[in-house]
Amino acid sequence: MSNTITKQRTIAKESTLKGVGLHTGENVTMRFLPAPVNHGYAFKRVDLEGEPIIEADANFVVNTQRGTNLEKRGVKIQTSEHVLAALVGLEIDNVLIELDSPEPPIMDGSSKFFVEALEKAGVVEQDADREEYIVKDVISYKDEATGSEITIIPADNYQVTTMVDFGTKVLGTQNATLEHLSDFKTEVADARTFSFLHELEMLLEHGLIKGGDLNNAIVYVDKEISQETMKKLEKAFKKEKLSVKPNGILDNLTLHQPNEAARHKLLDVIGDLALAGTRIRGKVIANKPGHYVNTQFAKKLAKIIKLEKRNKVPHVDLSVPPIMDVTKIMNMLPHRPPFLLVDKILELSDSHVVGLKNVTMNEPFFVGHFPGTPVMPGVLQVEAMAQTGGILVLSTVPDPENYLTFFMKIDNVKFKKQVVPGDTLIFKCDLISPIRRGICHMQAYTYVNGKLASEAELMAQIVKNKEI
Repeated sequence: MSNTITKQRTIAKESTLKGVGLHTGENVTMRFLPAPVNHGYAFKRVDLEGEPIIEADANFVVNTQRGTNLEKRGVKIQTSEHVLAALVGLEIDNVLIELDSPEPPIMDGSSKFFVEALEKAGVVEQDADREEYIVKDVISYKDEATGSEITIIPADNYQVTTMVDFGTKVLGTQNATLEHLSDFKTEVADARTFSFLHELEMLLEHGLIKGGDLNNAIVYVDKEISQETMKKLEKAFKKEKLSVKPNGILDNLTLHQPNEAARHKLLDVIGDLALAGTRIRGKVIANKPGHYVNTQFAKKLAKIIKLEKRNKVPHVDLSVPPIMDVTKIMNMLPHRPPFLLVDKILELSDSHVVGLKNVTMNEPFFVGHFPGTPVMPGVLQVEAMAQTGGILVLSTVPDPENYLTFFMKIDNVKFKKQVVPGDTLIFKCDLISPIRRGICHMQAYTYVNGKLASEAELMAQIVKNKEI
């Protein structure tokens, strides 16, 4: 496993940047401000009444034609991706971004100046653990119309590979890879945005690129330029003379790397996937990425992460010796085969317990439930959760062997998935309130193969044997 920062981070002090918005042509002042733990990234429009805040959330994406544009209750942020990429690239978790315009400054069309501003502010650790989504299964999203596809697979750290193919001779096929976020600043941050001449002509014609000049966009010349078009470009870029260089790039802008276009697409992927709202541990492979496919994938990831959070699937390493094996469990619980329904205790704290049961065809209840179609009864799943919870409550007394545990109440029971022979069940019980007078109130879950099988709210009481 690679080294990862486990604590959340923000900036030490505020930092200000000034520039021009690419699409608006307006002067913009942007301030990075420290933010508290679990704040994430958010934009604040200080030029509007009430200074509304828009969180960097994939669900607020409304348009991806020329950048990733967010909107919340009519308030907009355009071209958010380069700023967000800088924050992810520097492994900063919590920042408020103040803007006096709908669009961050384009600067040189990369993340370089945002990285510099954030580093100038300094990065500080916060007193809270960083939440990280660990990818365990392959997740994909494909845009059938364009053939663009993004896939994420398990990996020891966050990695991104982009493959681009624009079907033009001047640019051709390129790819770029970032293996460690620590290399973002040197490998990716200075990769500038780019466009093709045919796109630029259309944008200029419709007045959609007012803040552009040749310092903030690489222009690939993918067609013959007429004298008339050249004059229009010279006027738009306020240049006396423009020319096409042998490598097919307009004017004298020099590429930082031969695959700068693929690196910029990688930068965009990192910025757009920040909208999933959670740090990612996995390898992203993006084939012909663009803001639409990136943000659709971010939405899909956000849904999966939210579902997993809600289900709170425990991550267990079955190669690690259990805290309690079945012999120790029998020293604590009064239950005995065939009614002992927990085999191991994997975690135990003051407020939670995680247990395990291997379900085999030898279970006596399969004889009648059901002949020819063995399914574990739901009531026995609830009983197994309760026995696991019994370990939690009995661990609070010095002589657990002298106690029995009785149900007082079962609420909100739900069964989501059948349990069959060969399944390994993981039980997780969390206290809803502290244990008082031997009464334990807990939320319990049963998982099969990382999926929720059943859940219930349980209340039980332990009673001394002699009092029965």
